[in-house]
Amino acid sequence: MFYTIDYKDNKVYMLDQRKIPYEEIYNEYKDHNEVANAITSMVIRGAPAIGVAAAYGISLGANNISTDDKEAYFKQFTEICNIIESARPTAVNLFWAVDRMKNLAESIKDTSIDNIKNVLHEEAIKIGKEDVDINRKMGFNGQVFIDDGDTVLTHCNAGALATAGYGTALGVIRAAVESGKKIQVYADETRPFLQGARLTTWELMKDNIPVTLITDNMAGHFMKLGKIHKIVVGADRIASNGDAANKIGTYSVAVLAKHHNIPFYVAAPTSTIDMNAKTGDDIPIEQRDIKEVAEMYFEKRIAPRGVNIEYPAFDVTPNNLISGIFTEKAAIKSPFKENIRKLFE
Repeated sequence: MFYTIDYKDNKVYMLDQRKIPYEEIYNEYKDHNEVANAITSMVIRGAPAIGVAAAYGISLGANNISTDDKEAYFKQFTEICNIIESARPTAVNLFWAVDRMKNLAESIKDTSIDNIKNVLHEEAIKIGKEDVDINRKMGFNGQVFIDDGDTVLTHCNAGALATAGYGTALGVIRAAVESGKKIQVYADETRPFLQGARLTTWELMKDNIPVTLITDNMAGHFMKLGKIHKIVVGADRIASNGDAANKIGTYSVAVLAKHHNIPFYVAAPTSTIDMNAKTGDDIPIEQRDIKEVAEMYFEKRIAPRGVNIEYPAFDVTPNNLISGIFTEKAAIKSPFKENIRKLFE
């Protein structure tokens, strides 16, 4: 069994997801700047995993501050949080984790610096453990909607690699399998970073869950043939009305699912829900390096030099295309605005 991220001996360890499936390499990070760069460069990705990495990075940075002056300590601590917060813009879990660590530090600012460091460390570890527990609860809530014999399509990677363990969308599939259901998975390759081709297939094969890889533009074909029964994806941010941002290409899958009357589900923890975002229009969309589009996974150029390229890393699926949202608290359906609000009551 593999782990995605770990924090011990004042170091953060991450499975370098850029290397999978060619190599399984764990990188070691000794300061918060290295952790922030790892998030930006996609060593680690997936909204929940990014949130855990943010908490670990802040704790690591807080531990490394060398001063006995409380004011100076909090000035440096704020700078650390700002650096982590700037790593990626769309995954709201990152900002959720930063705010949680900042609020905790503020609540104990009158205690000793050593105590602040210890409490922040304990909180970071807690966030990592909570994530696995949350994913298992989410999987249990979602697997009820998966039937024995279903073939489930997923887009990008929302598994153990995208979290501290177990997964969101793949957590639902794992929970269905653990309940005794025979499930098969179709995995979109997920251009241009190939998270489906490289990561989802690798992860499911390790668990001996039957998986078939297809290119992104094959999804509609297999839906038409009746080979896909359900669709489950993750999310990097969900607006308060249920609009969901996920890896680019998800919206296209949702439109196809609607046309073919196939249920389209989103699995994400409540920390992914941004109550300050009224609709999907309020979700910032990350624009990544066009090199990822122009070159086939950084190996060989597939587009002519000088061609114009656009590369939004995410798109937003409107709530009217979503059949249900699975969270650790409950599985909810439309009306999403009302039912999302109930999750926080």
